[in-house]
Amino acid sequence: MPTDRPLKSALLHGWRRCCPRCGKGVLLYKYLKVHDSCGSCGQALHHHRADDGPAYLTILIVGHIIAPLLHVVFVQFRPEPWIMALGFGIGSVALCLYLLPRIKGGVVAFQWARKLNGFGADTTGNVLKTH
Repeated sequence: MPTDRPLKSALLHGWRRCCPRCGKGVLLYKYLKVHDSCGSCGQALHHHRADDGPAYLTILIVGHIIAPLLHVVFVQFRPEPWIMALGFGIGSVALCLYLLPRIKGGVVAFQWARKLNGFGADTTGNVLKTH
């Protein structure tokens, strides 16, 4: 798919919770709310449709990290069940809270880079052709 928007730098900016276009403006406020536009470059950001995608991806990633660790800790050390529940519960919540806004930034950045959900429109609202 030909595009004039760099995917890699956009995803890195999104991971840092910055504007996918300039990398300077703040993308999120109030933890997960996306600004309507970038304060630095003016890029419209209200088009995003992240919905539940970042939450599902966060659960998928955290599950793939925590499950093997849970198995290894149980097999190697055999801690008390309440210690495992407390430790892995706190670890899971902390990891989810860390990853969720970063993944949401990445999803919005991906949509911007691939011109999805209105990000392909010019300033007049007309959809740009990518042929």
